[in-house]
Amino acid sequence: MATPQEILGMIKDQNIQMIDLKFIDTPGIWQHLTLYYDQIDESSFTSGVAFDGSSIRGWKAINESDMAMVPDPDTAWIDPFMEEPTLSLICSIIEPRTGEPYNRCPRTIAQKALDYLKSSGLGDMAYFGPEAEFFVFEDVRFDQKENEGYYHVDSVEG
Repeated sequence: MATPQEILGMIKDQNIQMIDLKFIDTPGIWQHLTLYYDQIDESSFTSGVAFDGSSIRGWKAINESDMAMVPDPDTAWIDPFMEEPTLSLICSIIEPRTGEPYNRCPRTIAQKALDYLKSSGLGDMAYFGPEAEFFVFEDVRFDQKENEGYYHVDSVEG
């Protein structure tokens, strides 16, 4: 189990330049905010990093948009695809004024489900993951012009 101090040490020791903070919104889309390394400190792991919640579909109105993302040190990994050394962290979302978990954050919802599972005596562990879906098409055609647009999708499964 990693600590904030270990993550901050990793940032210094490995010359990390960028910190990419990620979270999932309610429809399941990755959202992220990338910061320069000196914009994160030990308090970021408790108080969070502020962001505008009104920009996330279905979350907050503009007049109540202050939110914070709290990085989870156990999710830290160095992104091998970034040109600048970048540390990626998955975050939970909190209400910055109260520090309470945000009720539409999927990590909060999953934690509530685990808590209920344990308190009910039905089990002590659950695993959550994406639903892998895909479709196979034999033919896909589309076009978009100034005076017309169309799409055509054909599948023997249809």
